[in-house]
Formats: sequence, structure tokens, C-alpha cells
Amino acid sequence: MSSLPSTRREVSVQANEPISFDRNSLAQAFESFSHVAGSLENSYALLQQEVTRLRHEVETKNRDLARSLSENSRMRTYLAGILEVLPCGVLSVDAVFRLRFANPQAHVLLSGRQDAGHPPVLPIPETLRSLLREVAAQPRGTERTWAFEAGEDPRFLAVSCVVKSKSASAGGETVFIVRDVTQEKRLEEEREFAQRMQALAEMTTVLAHEIRNPLGSLELFAGLIRDATKEHAEVSQWVVHMQAGLRALSATVNNVLQFHSMVPSQLRPLNVVRLLADTIEFLQPLALQRGMGIEFAPDEKEILIPADGHRLQQVFFNLTINAFRAMPSGTTLKVRVEVEEQSGRPMARIDFEDEGVGISMDHLEKIFDPGFTTVKSSPGLGLAVCKRVVAQHKGRIEVQSEAGKGTTFSLHLPVLGKRV
Repeated sequence: MSSLPSTRREVSVQANEPISFDRNSLAQAFESFSHVAGSLENSYALLQQEVTRLRHEVETKNRDLARSLSENSRMRTYLAGILEVLPCGVLSVDAVFRLRFANPQAHVLLSGRQDAGHPPVLPIPETLRSLLREVAAQPRGTERTWAFEAGEDPRFLAVSCVVKSKSASAGGETVFIVRDVTQEKRLEEEREFAQRMQALAEMTTVLAHEIRNPLGSLELFAGLIRDATKEHAEVSQWVVHMQAGLRALSATVNNVLQFHSMVPSQLRPLNVVRLLADTIEFLQPLALQRGMGIEFAPDEKEILIPADGHRLQQVFFNLTINAFRAMPSGTTLKVRVEVEEQSGRPMARIDFEDEGVGISMDHLEKIFDPGFTTVKSSPGLGLAVCKRVVAQHKGRIEVQSEAGKGTTFSLHLPVLGKRV
């Protein structure tokens, strides 16, 4: 822009004296004014162009900013939706481990309640706060387990750090992922328990086999001693007690082997009446030792069923020995067998009716559970073996009991043929 000419003329004017100007000076002044006006006009035009350009640039920036804000809002909404439905909890804490944010699943995991909506921010338990500090100090991705009580059962949460906090002065945050690993923990414990039980079963089976072999020899020698001492009543009585102990021990060993056996039953036609008679004869020493009797008077001499004789006889052993344990001296165990029609097919029903103390209602639902027993010296496998063996024979076992009046166990097994 041109400036006004600095040259000026000094004109002294006296009062009442007319002013006269030099024509050249006026021409120069006008020319300077025109030059300045043109420069101003050009500057104004340039200024208008610059304003227009800046306006367009501001409008473009505003559109970009609005687009960016809209995209950020959409992204925040999208991420918030993800946080809402994540199956794991997300916790955000400040530099001093105060809770800043927790998604709904985090509230559910920490409170143990399936509350709908957005629950208020929960305070972090001190035990969890200490764990968060430890996890944050470890390499990213390190996972630690936090156990806490939630209702009746303990729960386990796995905590890992995914975003490291900046310094406290910078106001940084740390983000943690929280997963419910209670079910995984229980499955792991169940696997470990199953492995221990499997190892125990294998060891027990080996021991049972090792014990059963000398038991057979002892039983044989006891029979020889009994035959050789028939004329000595006192010695014979001792032999009866020895045989009773050996046969009770043999039944326990066989229970262990049967319970842990993985070999399927071999079912062949079997006369169950004869098998019952042999079982009762074998267990007579136990009855004599306890001052009890066994009553067995079948109406038929032969009832054929598909059975594994060795395993079914173990069922008879267990039911008889359980009856002896429940009955006082001077009582009798009644064993009956008959064929009856059930659901249009013949079934052999075998009853073991004792005169014992009965089974309480609280115990009736548990008596077939492995390990359940009311006798300190018993491993609690007898009735569990009975139920398993009867199921292998496509049959069922039932029990009726009344406290103080006795118990009846009934076996229902399919009969070969179409007889009724």
C-alpha cells in the first residue's frame, strides 16, 4: 500500500488574505490520493480473498471435526455395546487403584448377582485391590486367581492386566480382565480326585488279589481242620469262628474286586435256587457264630435266569452279611425265591427279610452310595456292588424297611423261558 507523500508545503496565511494554491501541487496531491486509494482497494480485495479462503478452510475443518466426533461417538457406542455383552469382566482403575469403571459382567462376578441394567460402581475389596497391584507389577498377560465367598460355595476369578497404567501425575488408568474360572477349578479338582481314586482303585485291586489267594488256602485248611476235629466240640466251635471270619473277609475282598472291576459280566443260564442254597451253606458258619438262623425253603428246585454266578453270589453274600449285622442273636433271616409276572414277563423275585433294627428314613436314600456305611469296620461297598451287579443282570433291587421291625431287600431278575 502506497503512503501519502511526505512533502508538504507551508503556506502562511494572514487574516483576510486569500489562499492561493499551486496547480502543480494540487495535481501531485490528487495523484498521491488516487494511488493510495487504489492500494487500499487492492488490499481490501486481497483481504476479502483471504477471508473467503479462511472461511472455506474453517468450514472444511468443522466438517472434518464433526465427522470425527460422530465417528468417535459411534465407536464409543460400539465399544460400550461390546463391554455390555462381554462374557468377562472389565475393570479400570486409576493410578492409586481406585475403581473408575466396571462393565455389567464385572459387577455380576464381584457381587455374585445376576442384576439387570447398570448397577452402581462397586467398591473393590481390599484383597482384590492387593491382587490387582501384584498383577499390574507382573508382565502383561500374567493371570492370577482370586478366591472369595459368594453365597454358599466359594468362587474363583482369574485376573489379568491388559493395559498398563501411566504415572499417577499423568492420571493414567490400568485395565484388567476378570474371568469366572469356578467351573474350570471344579473340573480340575474333579480330574485330580478321579486320578487319585483311579490310583487308589488300582492299588486296592492289587491288594485284594494278593489277599484273596491266601484266603482261599486258609479256607481250605479250615475245612480240613473242621473235618479232622468233628469229635472235639470245643475245637469245632473254634473252627466255626475261624471260618466265619475268613468268609466275612472274603466277602469284603470280593466287594472291592467287584466294585473296581471293568470286566463285563458273562451271563449264562443259571439255576438261581441252587446258587442260593450254596450261598446259604457257605455262610452257615457266620450264622452259627452270631447265634442266628437262615430259613430257606423254596417251592421249586429250578429257576433258570441269565446270570454271572460268581457276581450274583456276591450280591447274596452282601445282603446276608448286612442282615446278620442288623439282627440280634436268636433271630432268623428268611430267604425266599419265586417267579411272578411283571409287566407281561416272568421275573424271579428273591427276598432277604431280616428281623433287625431297620433302616432310618434319612439313610434309605444313601444306602446304595459307594462309601456310605453305618458300620465303622465296613468300607461301604456292599450295597453299591449289589446295585451295580443287579443292573448288569438287567434287573433291579428294592428295599422296604421299618425302624425296629426289620428290612427286606428284593431282587427282581429276568427268567429264561415263558414260564409264569
